[in-house]
Amino acid sequence: MSTVDNRVSGRLALITGASGGIGAAVARTLWAEGTSLALTGFSKFQTVEDLVQELLSKPVHENQKITAYQLDTGDAAALEKLFQDIKKDHGQDGPDILVSNAGYGKRFPGILDVSIEEFDYTININLRASFILAKLSIPHMEAQGWGRIIFVSSIAAIGGGINACHYAASKAGLSGMMKNLAAKHAKSGITVNDVAPAMIGETGMIPDAKFVEGGPGDVRNIPVGRLGTPDECAGVVKMICGTGYLTGQSILLSGGLK
Repeated sequence: MSTVDNRVSGRLALITGASGGIGAAVARTLWAEGTSLALTGFSKFQTVEDLVQELLSKPVHENQKITAYQLDTGDAAALEKLFQDIKKDHGQDGPDILVSNAGYGKRFPGILDVSIEEFDYTININLRASFILAKLSIPHMEAQGWGRIIFVSSIAAIGGGINACHYAASKAGLSGMMKNLAAKHAKSGITVNDVAPAMIGETGMIPDAKFVEGGPGDVRNIPVGRLGTPDECAGVVKMICGTGYLTGQSILLSGGLK
């Protein structure tokens, strides 16, 4: 029987889309656990740099390190260079923990409003980038016999969502890829799961409860009666990282929404 190793302290986590909301909350949570961090951002990169300074002002575990990289996750060449930079900065070929969080979700009423270019761009950011990141991360994880891959999906992957079909398709694709990777790499000590949030406040998509008043996402339609928080999403990510017996699962974090 293989030994159980759920230690996250001393590991390296790559978190994409760390400029705010869920990504930043995951960074703060894993940093507090003693995990080193490689954070990415793009259009709001200054907030990632500010987050780095915030975290460095807190107690640091032995050999704990944090780096930040500005890149477009839709650019395959930029993702390959990211891994070269991680090797240079952190001394390993890839992360021990991958949290693929960077996403895109412009809202449209329905399929007739979504151009082919918009569909392709959404798939590129929400699905193709996660494929490339996993492909680049798995060799290092397999070599050491330990890894955690976590995709940030959406309730839209399960129920279709309130946006047009392009967004649901991109997130459902993530869940399908997650289940395939989980089955194929479990024997290598790699777990693969996704977190499917719904109606999370303090994010770019939903800043506050007033923003969703009168629509299908109105907090009065949410059984728990409020929006979720980025910290609650980060708590699920932390649990997944520390639970090597959990793989192939999509965890719906929705306040009771179906």
